[in-house]
Amino acid sequence: MMRAVLIDDEISNLENLQALLEKHCPQVTVVAIAQSVGDAVDIIGKYLPNLVFLDIQMGEKTGFDILRLLPWRDFEVIFVTAYDQYGIQAVKFAALDYLLKPIDIEELVNSVGKAAYKLATQKQTFQLDFLLQQLKKTETNDSKIALQMQGEIRYVTLSEIIRCEADNTYTHFFLANGEKILVSKSLKEYADLLHPKGFVRTHQSHLVNPKYVRSWLKEDGGILLLLSGEKIPISKPNKDTVKQALQHL
Repeated sequence: MMRAVLIDDEISNLENLQALLEKHCPQVTVVAIAQSVGDAVDIIGKYLPNLVFLDIQMGEKTGFDILRLLPWRDFEVIFVTAYDQYGIQAVKFAALDYLLKPIDIEELVNSVGKAAYKLATQKQTFQLDFLLQQLKKTETNDSKIALQMQGEIRYVTLSEIIRCEADNTYTHFFLANGEKILVSKSLKEYADLLHPKGFVRTHQSHLVNPKYVRSWLKEDGGILLLLSGEKIPISKPNKDTVKQALQHL
């Protein structure tokens, strides 16, 4: 059984989430709710939950402020947010779970299931610590991304990623040290996540870090030659986007 604390500054959101959990997630018992940062810190310390549903925006403060104030974070967190707002990118980079409001029942059940698995297997991932570290950093070169592999979570510096390649619903990451990592998420998810960091989608199956591009070859309608010697195709719809990305190198 999972003991959950629900944290949101709006009581209607708390009541809705609690009702959904009672109806669709019987393995979860809500032990307390909180509507402010101070109350949340006190309640977590008192009830020692192993699962926390945490709203990102808490008035003028955020759910991240709650995490920073806690002396320990030995619980699973499912973030809840009304829209793709500040902080959600950092949550994605840390490979942490989140739900968008209004909450979809299937996504809720799936997130609770993943949290239950982590708790049952006692896998300590340090993802919350990683998240808070990343929120402190402002320089792109320092940024890292958490890659959820079969038996571990790897934290990879973005500058070490040469390219990504789609493999159905999986993505292969090719690193500068020659390592190849397989992650069970689609290339589209990583393209959306890494585009603000300068990565460019050259083709439906390829995402490239421009710093590893040697030249643009005019053969076959356009190909990127990487420093590694690899050739990456450029699809016609992506030509202009790729050219613009390379102009800023």
